[in-house]
Amino acid sequence: MTVYILRRLVATIPVLFGVSLLVFSFIHLIPGDPALAMLGEHATEENVARIRERLGLNEPLPVQYVRFLVGKMTFERISSEDVYKTRLGKSCVKLEKLEGTIVCQREGLSWTDKYGVNACYNLSGIMVCHDGGVLWGDLGNSIHGNIPVVTELKRRFPATVELSLAAIFIAVIIAIPAGVVSAIKRNSLIDTVTMMGALIGVSMPIFWLAILLMYIFGLVLGWFPTGGRLSVGMELEHITGLYLVDAAMTRNWPAFKDALSHLVLPAIALATIPLAIIARMMRSSMLEVLGLDYVRTARAKGLHERTVIIRHVMRNALLPVITIIGIQLGSLMGGAILTETVFAWPGIGKWVFDAISGRDYPIVQSVTLLVALIFVLVNLVVDISYAFLNPKIRYD
Repeated sequence: MTVYILRRLVATIPVLFGVSLLVFSFIHLIPGDPALAMLGEHATEENVARIRERLGLNEPLPVQYVRFLVGKMTFERISSEDVYKTRLGKSCVKLEKLEGTIVCQREGLSWTDKYGVNACYNLSGIMVCHDGGVLWGDLGNSIHGNIPVVTELKRRFPATVELSLAAIFIAVIIAIPAGVVSAIKRNSLIDTVTMMGALIGVSMPIFWLAILLMYIFGLVLGWFPTGGRLSVGMELEHITGLYLVDAAMTRNWPAFKDALSHLVLPAIALATIPLAIIARMMRSSMLEVLGLDYVRTARAKGLHERTVIIRHVMRNALLPVITIIGIQLGSLMGGAILTETVFAWPGIGKWVFDAISGRDYPIVQSVTLLVALIFVLVNLVVDISYAFLNPKIRYD
């Protein structure tokens, strides 16, 4: 199992590289100019050219892609006096001596400012400096606002994670029992009503359902808030960015109750499509397994019907359902644009949509890489779960 996991993790490297290359290529094929979107339609050609040069958009696309990956690299031979200054002077805010390598991180007017970089490495008298780059953990700054993408991602991504996990939790706890009952009571009234509900759930526009939930349960009944993650004036210590987890860790139960009330409506709206898909898949998988020989043999041995369903049928029927759950969770993690927009949920969905509209390349590229990584990791967890559901599956 360990070897299999390591092999899958290593395989993510070319996957992420391919995703980054495709996204970089496609986003530059979209009509529009970030500099023009930044300055407006009435900007002069001189101002547009100046902004393009400052953002590096006037360089060839291969150069821009390499800079996106590794940043802008600078190589310069240094003297012993410079090395002494980086070690003992006031020019470096943070110094780490790792096997003779000196790392200087820029802050304010420091010695490394003359390079315009984030970090420098002294390699045998050659100062190697880099500015940005995904491989160094620097996703760059947004074109609009010049805000570090990492900072904004840390603020927004936990909101999307919390909403996605809540939605998939609601979908699973309702869909799996509904699919099991529909398969057992095949062609009955329960089966017909359940599958009709699943069909409606798939067909119903999320934005319409979200507005309907807001109107009934938020405005008319007043049971739940209609937007945001926390009420104005409610204090909460932010640790993980997941409000429910933070409130539970700090035992701030009023904030926990308030955050949960804000989460209910958007989670229900977002859960409708995964719920319908999982329920239909569970029913189909159950019906397939119920017709197999070993199920008839278990019944012929006199086993109780509940034991046959739970121990023999459901365990094998869950294999394709787990795959669907993983795919749905990965999709939700990519950001639910409509749900986040209607409920004013500060996640990455609306953020990325605005970034695409404004041709904010660093945001789109960084979030796409993150979503691709999430899909790979979720699929890995799904594959590992097969071994626990089916003893015949072994990866070593």
